Amino acid sequence: MRRDAIVAPALALALMLAPGAAPAREGPDGPLALETMAEGLDEPWSVAFLPGGDFLVTERGGRLLRYGPSGGQGRRISGVPEVHDRGQGGLFDVLVPRDFDETGEVILSYATPQRGGAGTAVAAARLEGDRLTGLRLLWEMPEGTSGGRHFGGRIAEGADGAIWLTTGDRGAKDPAQDPASGAGAVIRIGRDGTPAEAQVPDGLPGLWSYGHRNPQGLAFDGEGRLWASEHGAMGGDEVNLIEPGRNYGWPVIAYGRNYNGTRIGIGTAAPGMVQPDHVWDPSIAPSGHVVYSGRLWPDWAGRHLIGSLKFDYIAVLAPDAGWAETRIEGPETGRVRDIREAPDGSIWFLSVNDGALYRMTPGTGG
Repeated sequence: MRRDAIVAPALALALMLAPGAAPAREGPDGPLALETMAEGLDEPWSVAFLPGGDFLVTERGGRLLRYGPSGGQGRRISGVPEVHDRGQGGLFDVLVPRDFDETGEVILSYATPQRGGAGTAVAAARLEGDRLTGLRLLWEMPEGTSGGRHFGGRIAEGADGAIWLTTGDRGAKDPAQDPASGAGAVIRIGRDGTPAEAQVPDGLPGLWSYGHRNPQGLAFDGEGRLWASEHGAMGGDEVNLIEPGRNYGWPVIAYGRNYNGTRIGIGTAAPGMVQPDHVWDPSIAPSGHVVYSGRLWPDWAGRHLIGSLKFDYIAVLAPDAGWAETRIEGPETGRVRDIREAPDGSIWFLSVNDGALYRMTPGTGG
């Protein structure tokens, strides 16, 4: 598997937000226009689209909000499960499955209180107007821990309707190398809550891959391949193609270093451990991940769009060009927590700094 050692200097597309959907300045791929869809959000984490044009937004503190097609004022949805709102814990991702019209279900991931602390969980519930009913726990980590960080929490839907969930190492490092712990892993679960067969001997049911630090981006591409973007330590953020039964190395191998400058593990490579496809150094703190269809920007087809929490931009990566990076950045891209492609091909992203949700479309110049 190929790895691009260190990201080259990126080319920036500067954004200027004007009232309505006004165009931005010219960039190398043409002008971009932004529209504010929601404001006044407190630690927004995820956005998802409902049939008919409504959309949902999660806030880490535990609120799930529903908006009409034009945005404006959100309505709080009741029936959200109790969340562990401490440290980096709370309510994370929301997913609207493809069969929503038949089932009415949405999927939520969150930090759940457990004996010993908290762990990552995923649940399904019916959305009936502005309330959730029939909440069903699909999966949770087998044992809570007291650490306040590295929950993972991204979810994605496979072509067969299965749910994929990322978990973090909970800040403890070593559990990510224990396939029975459920930490630092990608988990595959059926909609009925039945975990897939573990992909490694003695692995936890549902375990698909392990050796991850804290994946906060998860996306399928047009060929059905699953990709994750994950936080390294000081340097060494990664993009990885997720394959069954593979060990992605953390904390035995890593391209970053401990925050005191010392080396992590044994180096950058070891037999039987996967090399990342792309590495950022310095770290950008990636969060949110979409592989773009090309619907509105044909030249972006197959490119990976990933938010940066640290450097306040959206990375546009071209895997067919050595993972060359273009940056979309401007006053609105402060701590981009999530990024999604809407059904019409527009790109929506959440800014933690602004407490806002933006919709991006091709501009018209001027």
